[in-house]
Amino acid sequence: MEDEVDRLVAAWRRERPDLDVEPLEVLSRVSRLARHLDRARRLAFSEHSLEPWEFDVLTALRRAGAPYQLSPGQLLTQTLVTSGTMTNRIDRLAKKGLVERLPDPSDRRGVLVRLTDEGRDRADQSLAGLLDQERAILAELSSAQRAELAGLLRQLTAPFDNIPG
Repeated sequence: MEDEVDRLVAAWRRERPDLDVEPLEVLSRVSRLARHLDRARRLAFSEHSLEPWEFDVLTALRRAGAPYQLSPGQLLTQTLVTSGTMTNRIDRLAKKGLVERLPDPSDRRGVLVRLTDEGRDRADQSLAGLLDQERAILAELSSAQRAELAGLLRQLTAPFDNIPG
């Protein structure tokens, strides 16, 4: 089976035989797959009136377990955005009734962000929709192939996930 990346690589090998274009065989496919995944994510979230960034914040809170709350700093760590961006996102989610701010009992100056019942329901429904979309993307692979691919991708992504700062 040939795909667009095979054609792209063949063209570069013809036009630039002096270059080793082997990385394109993997990373161009990862890039193309990422675009398809982004479309699938947007579709799954839009069905529940969520933007991708809203899903990221709501599911970070949902994964925290009951009572589904985190400090803004913990949310920053999990979503990789700046504090100003997170403040804006919390404000917008609170205005929609998906999260609420509460005083932090362990820090008089701090706050906690808690998922509302509506926020939890939207996170759960969106996650189920996303998983349906992702299963469809992976349908061509056997369970063993999916496990092997996950392991190989983990090898590539782990160093990035462990970079300080």
